[in-house]
Amino acid sequence: MADITVENPATGEVLGAVPDTTPAQVDAAVQQAYDAFAQGVWRSRPASEREKVLWKIAEWIERDKEDFALLSTLEAGKPIRDSRSGDVEGAIDAFRFFAGSCRRLGGQTVPVDGPYVNHTVPEPLGVVAAIVPWNYPLCLAAWKVAPALAAGCSVILKPSELTPFGALKLEETIRAAGLPPGVFRVLTGYGATTGDALSRHERVAKVAFTGSRATARRILIAAAESNLKPVSLELGGKSANLVFADANIPAAVRGALWGAFLNQGQVCTAGSRLLVEEPIYEEFLALLVDRAHRLRLGDPRDPNVDLGPLVSAKQKEKVLGFVQEAKAAGYACPLPGDAALPELGHFVAPVIFSHVPAEARLAQEEIFGPVLSVLPFRTEEEAIRLANATRYGLAAGLWTENLRRAQRVSSALAAGVVWTNCYNHFDVASPFGGLKESGHGRDLGEDALREYTAVRSLWSAR
Repeated sequence: MADITVENPATGEVLGAVPDTTPAQVDAAVQQAYDAFAQGVWRSRPASEREKVLWKIAEWIERDKEDFALLSTLEAGKPIRDSRSGDVEGAIDAFRFFAGSCRRLGGQTVPVDGPYVNHTVPEPLGVVAAIVPWNYPLCLAAWKVAPALAAGCSVILKPSELTPFGALKLEETIRAAGLPPGVFRVLTGYGATTGDALSRHERVAKVAFTGSRATARRILIAAAESNLKPVSLELGGKSANLVFADANIPAAVRGALWGAFLNQGQVCTAGSRLLVEEPIYEEFLALLVDRAHRLRLGDPRDPNVDLGPLVSAKQKEKVLGFVQEAKAAGYACPLPGDAALPELGHFVAPVIFSHVPAEARLAQEEIFGPVLSVLPFRTEEEAIRLANATRYGLAAGLWTENLRRAQRVSSALAAGVVWTNCYNHFDVASPFGGLKESGHGRDLGEDALREYTAVRSLWSAR
């Protein structure tokens, strides 16, 4: 079994190594999880007891939040303040919310015809494989693990091979909080080996995946070729952020800046297509470029740093490839990405392209880096058409002081999440997920619980 070396993307320093789990080891872990589920050691516990365990997990993550935040920063290169607020706090909130869901999960009585009584019962699916990416490694793990455990499932978590250590610490925390043996397990490894073995396993009842469309296709094929298991997918996007001439300009500039460059643009909802109404286009662009010039790049452990490195050399190469291609095509580039960078690490300075053609690859493909395309529009109808002219449909934003316009446009945008006069705001109580090729299924909210249950319909004669 080969080891996977894990590096600090800010320095290239080796943080450690983890195993690439073999198919035989995957089979053993799945069997243990299946046995725990079949024996009912977790799902048959009273809801109040399961609630206490999930709540304790949240408390213990909070107790160790600085350790979890530092791991996220060291592994993923995230600025430490983002690791604390976005990654760790997001995980704590998820376990607390879904702790309460243990006692909210129930069926309904259905008023059917005839002398019969009918009621529904949601029951846990079984063994869930949760496969999560590297950009928010702890938070996105919690978004899947917490509702699956609340529903009564057994869970095997496969983190990205780039960011395994936070998941392994989460495993220690969950076991110490009192979860029975076999109910939760972390398996490290590559997607093509460990992830594929989990997706194909006959005793895995469900795959919950966040990541790329290419990987999602392989998971769907593997699931179909094994036991036709359900698969929920969150696959990123190319989110449009629309700014109308009547918007609060300073607020919209801030929203556009962080919508595009939060976590170095490595956010699935990144507003990487900025659409600005023509009357304010040049003014808005100038203000945005000025703000972007002032972003501070450097050691992500420094709380004053705004942007850290990209997660890997491969990701840096991909992002710079997009930038070089766009510059070669002659697109205007008011922020060319020439800021001074640290000598070590996979750093890329923010880049802004203006007047980008709507059909350009730069404006259509998810880059997952600090690269922003700014497109002008003339009318509300054109803005909606441009916003929806992509294969993705995860998120969108709009900025306007006109309430009727806000209602019209937000309803017309083909996205699972739409923000008005704000951007990248999340709450664990609100469902999150996409349309079109951004996937299907939902994380968060009560909707997430349904992703890990099957509803049974029970009848009896009066």
